[in-house]
Amino acid sequence: MPNDVNLTQQLKKHFGFDKFKGDQEAIIRNVLDGNDTFVLMPTGGGKSLCYQLPSLIMEGTAIVISPLIALMKNQVDVVNGISEEEGVAHYLNSSLNKAAIDQVKADILVGKTKLLYVAPESLNKDDNVEFLKQVKISFYAIDEAHCISEWGHDFRPEYRNIRPTIQRIGEAPVIALTATATDKVRTDIKKNLGILDAKEFNSSFNRPNLYYEVRAKTNDINKQIIRFIKQNSGKSGIVYCLSRKKVEELAADLCANDIKAAAYHAGLETAKRSETQDDFLMERIDIIVATIAFGMGIDKPDVRFVIHYDIPKSLEGYYQETGRAGRDGGEGKCITFYSYKDLQKLEKFMEGKPVAEQDIGRQLLQETAAYAESSVCRRKMLLHYFGEEYDKDNCGNCDNCLHPKTKREGKDQLLIVLRAIEAVKENFRSEYIIDFVKGRTTEDILSHKHDQLEEFGAGEDEDEKLWNPVIRQAMIAGFIKKDVENYGLLKLTAAGKRFMKKPESFMVVEDTEFKDDYDEEGGDGAGALDLELYAMLKDLRKRMSQKLKVPPYVIFQDPSLEQMATMYPINLQELQNIQGVGAGKAKRYGTEFCELIKKHCEENDIDRPEELRVKTVAKKSILKVKIIQSIDRKIDLEEVARAQGLDFDDLLTEIENIVYSGTKLNIDYFIDDVMDEDHVDDIYDYFAESETDDLNVAMEELGEDYSEEDIRMVRIKFISEMAN
Repeated sequence: MPNDVNLTQQLKKHFGFDKFKGDQEAIIRNVLDGNDTFVLMPTGGGKSLCYQLPSLIMEGTAIVISPLIALMKNQVDVVNGISEEEGVAHYLNSSLNKAAIDQVKADILVGKTKLLYVAPESLNKDDNVEFLKQVKISFYAIDEAHCISEWGHDFRPEYRNIRPTIQRIGEAPVIALTATATDKVRTDIKKNLGILDAKEFNSSFNRPNLYYEVRAKTNDINKQIIRFIKQNSGKSGIVYCLSRKKVEELAADLCANDIKAAAYHAGLETAKRSETQDDFLMERIDIIVATIAFGMGIDKPDVRFVIHYDIPKSLEGYYQETGRAGRDGGEGKCITFYSYKDLQKLEKFMEGKPVAEQDIGRQLLQETAAYAESSVCRRKMLLHYFGEEYDKDNCGNCDNCLHPKTKREGKDQLLIVLRAIEAVKENFRSEYIIDFVKGRTTEDILSHKHDQLEEFGAGEDEDEKLWNPVIRQAMIAGFIKKDVENYGLLKLTAAGKRFMKKPESFMVVEDTEFKDDYDEEGGDGAGALDLELYAMLKDLRKRMSQKLKVPPYVIFQDPSLEQMATMYPINLQELQNIQGVGAGKAKRYGTEFCELIKKHCEENDIDRPEELRVKTVAKKSILKVKIIQSIDRKIDLEEVARAQGLDFDDLLTEIENIVYSGTKLNIDYFIDDVMDEDHVDDIYDYFAESETDDLNVAMEELGEDYSEEDIRMVRIKFISEMAN
């Protein structure tokens, strides 16, 4: 191909653009010259154009190897959409029937098809290899090339077979493209594809228009997400969750709150996934709730926010997913929820995998945790991870820069760390170094006899929380480097050795502390409890209980009162949003409580929170209905438990939830069958006179003659008869 081709003219002719972005033109020239090419370009930088345009100019058919069917369909539609005739671009994968495959092959053989998208599995099939041997291949493009590396965030073993397959089909230049890759991953890709001499084009990873924020994951996470989406009404957004179950639940909650949302994960049927993707692109829905199966190559330029419900498994994954926001250069908000418990859960998932894989997984997770917990500029940390230096101290577009923490002098602590790394011969990871400077006699340290070194325990008087930020910030400053290839061992750099000889000021920002009060099963967090109102509500409950001659807890339990003193419900409708308050209970006891709360708000000029009354889809409502119907039909409770796949204990918990929220249930038929009449009366009388319905107190008061199960069943009978 002559290199005097006017590329700007070709760009305008085929794509309608007047000028190239970044390195696009140089990359395309390199491909046209028949050279191997390596492209590292962040999401939104225009990677696909780097192989689409040369394929339209060059003789023959370009093979694009891509991991996702959704991505292929999207890109084939784009290329065919700009072409005068159909068939310029095709894809070959498992979603096509025989007739469609024959049509694709016919178009390729007559030279109509310039661009053929294949999944690596399809490329490796013998009959496809035999067919492609007959075809003139202009070049091979390997998209999402990080899938080749075990250090990439989306490793796929079938990507490892691409090079041998290319050799079977026939040699042609190779262009490898990825949006996220550390030095380690880059080397892996080039080595595996046999393109070590490829010319590299590395674009900057800085996306100045993206705002990064990490929030503590608390029990009101769904409410926070719904509030955020409502504040950004009409804007497109993606919410990523790690599990399909969570995707389904959250999508249902969003829909229940009048948000146009849909779930997307690999477990859905192909047709449903395509429909959801099209609905998102065509703006029939605003929000996609997805596992990471969604979004690779989805060219929607105006996604305005990306929310991570769970912390991602690696910073590459995080960067690529957040990179789907603001691809048009406009606003892009990236909000991530972080809980240490989630991290432990992800570590647990690794158990049972090969040791090497576990080791890689843990190192990647540690990098993500460091990013989440650090108070340093998020942009600076991300760019450092990808081997790019960011020289500003404040980017002005992340939570840490907009609300900076006070820095403190860390010269002495850095010196202690550097000397420790040197003392243990640069042969250990950061956790070991921290144990060493803290003077902990761990099994590991004793076995290496490092407790006998002079530097051991040099930082034992320092605050525990300081060591992680010192080590991380020393890496960003270039005093330490992590040998990723070698288990993440800490090494001194030349700058680090100079610092040891001539220490200077080194300012450190302490990490953010994330309180771990997130409980996946929990309801909403209690927020700021109004203690004065809480005392008044308890007093009203006591007066009402004396008047009605029932124990106070029969009216409302303590957690319900606590929520009332936080949420300030002032009518019966709002009262039913309170945990443990069903419609029946609200109607029976609620009016006086609402009046008291309303009066308290008016007298104290309380600005009731413009509280989003988040509706949740009662995931247990089907189970609840089945239990109520079974009890109405007087079915043996042990049989009900078996039929619903529950332990008997769990069934009692479900029944307790039903009666405590105000539904009347009669389980006398079962109690009469399994319990002594006198025992029933004794327990019933106890609850009638007791100030509390606490099970432990009841067991202590009633003594060993009464089992926990019996006490719970009679308590259900009592609450149902007295409260409902």
